[in-house]
This record gives sequence, C-alpha cells and structure tokens, in this order.
Amino acid sequence: MELALVLLLGVTAVSGCGEPSYPPNTNRVVNGEEARPYSWPWQISLESFFPTCGGTLIAPNWVMTAAHCITFHTYRVVLAEHDMDKVEGPEQSLRVEKMIVHPKWNKNCPSCGNDIALLKLETDAVLNDKVQLACLPQQDSTLSHNYPCYVTGWGRLYSGGPQATKLQQALLPVVEYRVCSQNDWWGSSAKTTMICAGGDSKSACHGDSGGPLSCQGRDGKWYVEGVTSFVDGNGCNTPKRPTMFTRLASFIPWIRETMAEN
Repeated sequence: MELALVLLLGVTAVSGCGEPSYPPNTNRVVNGEEARPYSWPWQISLESFFPTCGGTLIAPNWVMTAAHCITFHTYRVVLAEHDMDKVEGPEQSLRVEKMIVHPKWNKNCPSCGNDIALLKLETDAVLNDKVQLACLPQQDSTLSHNYPCYVTGWGRLYSGGPQATKLQQALLPVVEYRVCSQNDWWGSSAKTTMICAGGDSKSACHGDSGGPLSCQGRDGKWYVEGVTSFVDGNGCNTPKRPTMFTRLASFIPWIRETMAEN
C-alpha cells in the first residue's frame, strides 16, 4: 500500500563547530516554542523570491539543505536570521553560486531517500557569535531510540496553521528504525538512510524542509544528524508517522567528495 507523503516545502566534526555562543533553551518542549535568538547559529533561511526552506551552514562557503527544496534557478541564504518580519542587524545575505543535488534523488519518490543537496556560496560567511558552523556526525554512526534531538525552522506552527515569523524549535526524540519501519508506522517508506523523530504532537511542518535536526553529543557539542525531509500526507502531527529526516551519517562520503571537487 502506498503512503501519501508531504515534502516540507514552504564531512566529519571539525574544531569550532557545534558550540553556540548563546546556548539553546533545552527545557522539554511540547508543540514547539520560539527559539532563543542565535542559539542555533548554523540554521539558515533559503530564499528565492520568498523564504522557501531551511538549511545548515557546514563550511564558510557551503550550505546543506533538502534536494526537494531546489526548484528555482537562483537562491540566496540568510544567516543570523531570527524574526522574518524585522531587520535586526546581524543578518548576512549571500548568493548561491552552485547547487548540487544528490545524484540518486528522485523527485517522484521521496520515500526512496537521498533527499539532500549542497549549495556553494559566492562568498564566505563571516563567522561570529551569531553565525557558526554545524558539526556533522561520524560516518555510519547511529542514534539510540528516544535520543533527544531538536528540529528548528520557520515552518507552519501546525498543519494548516500560520507560518512562523520567529525561529521555532521542538524536541523530537528519535524513533529507531526497528520501530519506525513497522507496518503500522512508516513501513517500507522508512529507510536505514533516514532518521525518524518525533510523532503525535511534536513534528516538523510545511516550511521546515531542509533544516537541521540537531542533537547534542556526549562531548557537549551539537551535531546536525538529519535534514528535514517529509511528513505524512494526512498532516504534520499524525500518530505513528514521525517526521522523516535524511540521515547524514549515511552521506558523509558524498558530502566530503562533493565539497572537495567543487
């Protein structure tokens, strides 16, 4: 039986990554809340004629997002964004020079996986207390069931609800593959190259696509473990249909090779 999916449109660790100057508020969050400004300093807003997706700064001139976000010919990324309705001062707006979508991405089959793209920027981002690099996980590493991670973005606050103007965060515990792939969960739509996280009242929603799933490691640093990919077609908060993320630990060689060759 085919499941209806909704795409959420709307490297290894290096030193100096994953340590926000303004630590995020990680009290238990239900249904999400406004993030502390600049506490997820690797989060970017991907924009063409209007904001479309989120993304992650992984090098001064490289951003990572979802492949399904790449639908226009020209993009810019905005760093140090918090309130979309205001120019607050620290924002950096940089043009995208090159867009590289994973060669195995199939826009007609989101559940086939490979929903990842890399964007090379025309100029380097200026790293400071509000703009910092994400750490990426070790190749083939895994997260345990219920591991606490956070999704961030400016997506809809709930299915059919208003678009957030201020950056939101929500705690999404990981749902291990053995559970997520059960028939009454995501079944065969869940792949080992994906991460399932959240479910019920906690979810990403339309407009969060491409943004990071950030998880704090035992070393105290934050690692971006996933790229926000899709939710169930029945709604963002459907029971037993956690948000699906591209699992970055499966794509470290491709990320490394793509950045080296471009």
